[in-house]
Amino acid sequence: MVIEVIHAFGHENITAKHRTTFEITKDSEIMKRADCIIAVSADKGANDLSRQFKKVASRPDAIIIVDLWAGGAHEQIIGRGHPSLKFEHLTDLVGRTSSHTCPRTLMIHADKAAFHLNQEFVKRIQHRDARIKVTLTARSGANGQLVYH
Repeated sequence: MVIEVIHAFGHENITAKHRTTFEITKDSEIMKRADCIIAVSADKGANDLSRQFKKVASRPDAIIIVDLWAGGAHEQIIGRGHPSLKFEHLTDLVGRTSSHTCPRTLMIHADKAAFHLNQEFVKRIQHRDARIKVTLTARSGANGQLVYH
């Protein structure tokens, strides 16, 4: 099991309306049409993740858990890793409900996209002063089950 912690912020243009992806970005400015973005000004992009995290997350049986905290509210998204994950993008981390991978992809087969986040949580992250703590956990799974150490 490998854990990464990312600190990010909210933004008034966060709409969280995308139905198949969510994104965390190092960019500080976004347009409303960027409806997958759920955190900005992150201190890590895909390329910044540790070598250990990338190694575990790129296993074919990897489970990746994203925990998001903002203003006392919590959201959790669970997805899969894959050998095709390269974690090379300098600014972005994208979770996908599909199996598509690219240098930005953090996880595939996610159980939620931005659209599925609780609306109270979304309201909390629609302010520039909203601090968002993101914890990424990569675990090796056994037959799709989580393995606890």
